[in-house]
Amino acid sequence: MKIAIGCDPNAQQAKEELMKFIEAKGYGEMTDFGSEDPIYANTAIRLAEAVAAGEYDRGILICGTGIGVSIAANKVKGAYAALLSDVYSAQRARLSNDANIACMGAFTSGSKERELMTEAFLTNEFVPGCSSQPKVDAFVEYDKNR
Repeated sequence: MKIAIGCDPNAQQAKEELMKFIEAKGYGEMTDFGSEDPIYANTAIRLAEAVAAGEYDRGILICGTGIGVSIAANKVKGAYAALLSDVYSAQRARLSNDANIACMGAFTSGSKERELMTEAFLTNEFVPGCSSQPKVDAFVEYDKNR
């Protein structure tokens, strides 16, 4: 799996910890989209464009709360960024919503919680034809036509 990861300067340590976790678990090859730009939207949009273009299978974005990067990433056509608050939301982001980008808060979740959310996000898959398919089809169709 190819994973894009990025953050704002506030989340640099959280990103580094998560990268070590992903590497130790062997979840895939990572590309760091950086953390230096204080305008988190710039990093989020670059990462979302790369994920939406199919250059990466999944993306992970971190800022103070995760809210700003999720809003910015979702402006990109084909990017489906989910703000994760717990392990269940991380699982459902994939299983029910086919999200391709996970967004988390460095100030709103602890290191272990971010690891567990990342694990759930990277190890669950959307099942085509499941009961959530019509819901996903609806927002994907809207996205294509905007």
